[in-house]
Amino acid sequence: MSMYPGHRSMGGAPPANGAGSRLNELLDGIRNEFESQLRQTEASDHQVREQVNEMAIIRERVYQMEQAQLQLKAKYEEEIAMLRRQLDARGGPQGGMNPPPQHAGPSQQPPVIGMGSNVFSAIMAGQGGQGGGLAPPPPPPQQEQQPPHMAPAPPGLGPPPPPPPPPHQQPPFQPQQPYGQGPPHGGFGSQQPPQNTGSPAPGKRAIGRPPAGPATPQINTPIPYNGPGQSPQVPTHPTPDQSRMGQQHPVGPPMQSNVLSDLDPERLPSHVKKVKDDWWVIFNQAVARVLDVDLVHTLQHESVVCCVRFSADGKFVATGCNRSAQIYDVATGEKTCILQDESIDLNGDLYIRSVCFSPDGKYLATGAEDKLIRVWDIAAKQIRNTFQGHEQDIYSLDFARDGRTIASGSGDRTVRLWDIETGSNMLTLSIEDGVTTVAISPDAKFVAAGSLDKSVRVWDIKTGYLIERLEGADGHKDSVYSVAFSPNGRELVSGSLDKTIKMWELSASRGMNQQPPLKGGRCTKTFEGHRDFVLSVALTPDHQWVLSGSKDRGVQFWDPRTGQTQLMLQGHKNSVISVAPSPTGGYFATGSGDTRARIWSYTRIAGHN
Repeated sequence: MSMYPGHRSMGGAPPANGAGSRLNELLDGIRNEFESQLRQTEASDHQVREQVNEMAIIRERVYQMEQAQLQLKAKYEEEIAMLRRQLDARGGPQGGMNPPPQHAGPSQQPPVIGMGSNVFSAIMAGQGGQGGGLAPPPPPPQQEQQPPHMAPAPPGLGPPPPPPPPPHQQPPFQPQQPYGQGPPHGGFGSQQPPQNTGSPAPGKRAIGRPPAGPATPQINTPIPYNGPGQSPQVPTHPTPDQSRMGQQHPVGPPMQSNVLSDLDPERLPSHVKKVKDDWWVIFNQAVARVLDVDLVHTLQHESVVCCVRFSADGKFVATGCNRSAQIYDVATGEKTCILQDESIDLNGDLYIRSVCFSPDGKYLATGAEDKLIRVWDIAAKQIRNTFQGHEQDIYSLDFARDGRTIASGSGDRTVRLWDIETGSNMLTLSIEDGVTTVAISPDAKFVAAGSLDKSVRVWDIKTGYLIERLEGADGHKDSVYSVAFSPNGRELVSGSLDKTIKMWELSASRGMNQQPPLKGGRCTKTFEGHRDFVLSVALTPDHQWVLSGSKDRGVQFWDPRTGQTQLMLQGHKNSVISVAPSPTGGYFATGSGDTRARIWSYTRIAGHN
């Protein structure tokens, strides 16, 4: 018997038939409702699966259509090129076409690298923008009048230019010679390094050009320089420097304060230049001279130097070249380490397009043309991580200050974030065109990328939201090849094939983590003065200077507050592909198509704060 009043004991009588029947009806109703809901859920799941499959089919069809379109474009361009060659063979273009500029040596058609390859190929073949490849080779001798090889123009860039006119139409001197004012190397001035005319000797590999890509557009034979100490100028045929400056004022200030590349150091007074054996500096006469530059070490390589990067403590600098990454001691210039994957094919080229140290200096990440990211244990000279997932060449890497996150940018139109502790791909960010450059903000919260579509994008790493898209009327007019955050993370600099550098003030609403793209970033400065593509940009750790390296072979220091250049350094015989300041200040490194990397010092002149 229950201890609670009114409580029926377990042994009591069963419920009446009416009550039991009602209970069964309720249970049946619940059962039927449950089965109905279950059927609806299964139907919904089936519907979702069908929609996912349909989306996959649509995506595959779109991809096939894109590929078919690319093939049609390539076929069309090949037919145009063939017709042009036939026309050239019959006596050249007719109908009053304007005579083309003189060809700078034989053009070379690079291999297709997939998505976004038209601009890459145009740079390589010398048919895009205002010039192609790295430093153009010298014009062919006048007595040799074999028709030049006409490489097909990349899709979307139109047909190739017609061949040069016959010899009787060629003037004896070309005033538009490409960048004739450069430093001679080691006193050989007008000499040319050996050209790659065939197979290398047994046991040796020829120094060839890297395949197509934004980091190393092309390596042709470096052009000889008319540097300081030589006087090859023909008085009756003014050089571009004289034309820009005006012959009546050969030593006066430049017409534009930033156009230092157009000046001839031989015609400048000693107080505005610094001339050494194989390098020289021109200081901007329009601003106070507050900076000096000196060469510290020359690091000779056997191929194009695609990238340079300092360790966080400033004691080492890493370079990326063909098949290997190399590490040098900044103090002594001695090579301390060679990192090379011996498991790969030893017969082909494999250019390392990007290198970056981990914050603690224990690891070096390398990105290469084989679509792989390798993270090396430097002390052991062993690969710690190998990340695969990119479908095209890797052009840029950056290590976050958390010591475990790596950002990568590739021609496959993606930015990817990797975790070296878990060995996983944390995040994949897709855009409309090839990614040429990536940078992680100092606080490791944001990743920025430059692209062939002329835009700079900034994402929130945690959410994957696109929070800045820097473009528009004040944006770049051509592909962006380099981006770098300021030390405080509130600004960004970008360098482009439009020959300019831009400083962007990032939107104050960055941290709101909004999903729709924000366009609050503002271009605060445009730095103009390079004569050709800007291939690399960076900021010094004190935020006092913007550094830039260009296809015009020059390195310039810019004042971010005024937009004016402080100096222009000519220290390479070919394009400056990469510049990098030391995180501890006082030094910077350059990598070039002339097969050299160099370490330089920069110091503020006493009496200038």
